[in-house]
Amino acid sequence: MTMMPTLFVSHGSPMTAITDTPARRFLAGLGGSLPRPRAVLVASAHWETAEPMVNAVARNETIHDFYGFPQALFAISYSPPGAPEIASEIAASLDEAGFACGLDPRRGLDHGAWVPLFLAYPEAEIPVLQLSVQTALGPRHHLALGQALAELRAQGILILGSGSFTHDLRRFGRGRAGIDAPETPDVTAFSDWMDEHIRAHDVPALTDYRGLAPHAADEHPTEEHLLPLYVALGAAGETARARRLHSSVEYGFLRMDAYAFA
Repeated sequence: MTMMPTLFVSHGSPMTAITDTPARRFLAGLGGSLPRPRAVLVASAHWETAEPMVNAVARNETIHDFYGFPQALFAISYSPPGAPEIASEIAASLDEAGFACGLDPRRGLDHGAWVPLFLAYPEAEIPVLQLSVQTALGPRHHLALGQALAELRAQGILILGSGSFTHDLRRFGRGRAGIDAPETPDVTAFSDWMDEHIRAHDVPALTDYRGLAPHAADEHPTEEHLLPLYVALGAAGETARARRLHSSVEYGFLRMDAYAFA
């Protein structure tokens, strides 16, 4: 079976599903650029729990976890099959690695999961599972969580971290910059630092990004949207190298970068 890479993508606003942007065009071509996975495990910024959880459902429901958006978004249904047997195997592996992992028999796919998959795999035929993040536990925890999942790559399972490379949504309240607004200098400085250390596989620096990267607390007032990156990084293994698949900015402050690790 083909060894799968691991991925981190920035899913952006739910509007990514229906708005023609560079990030949407990238995600729409992503599935065709990869080996076809047996299943996809998504670590989404929009499912936060105290301890790791994996959804274990026969078929995923679409969670429209947002409000104030056009009706066209609420009309989207993305309901791929689940994989309860794989979910149980993942939970057992995490338990063996020292994580108390639970199974959720009802949880569907939030927009952090279904927006990129709706674009990458629109046929909704590939089984999808979702993994929660533990925001309070930070990068090192999520790196270790990913490391405990590394064997899934050899089983044809694509591990997809879905978050945002920068995510200071407070700025929406400070003005009305359009989606094509130029990138602000602080976003550039932070993103350049992250890119340099991701490409260098400088794991110690990356896990301490909050103390080392310029403007880190500004770009991520809370960490949940960057933590899926560490799941993908950890699952790729110690010798993995990164390739930036996409880079763009929306509204001047929302970086939409994506990486593959292999």
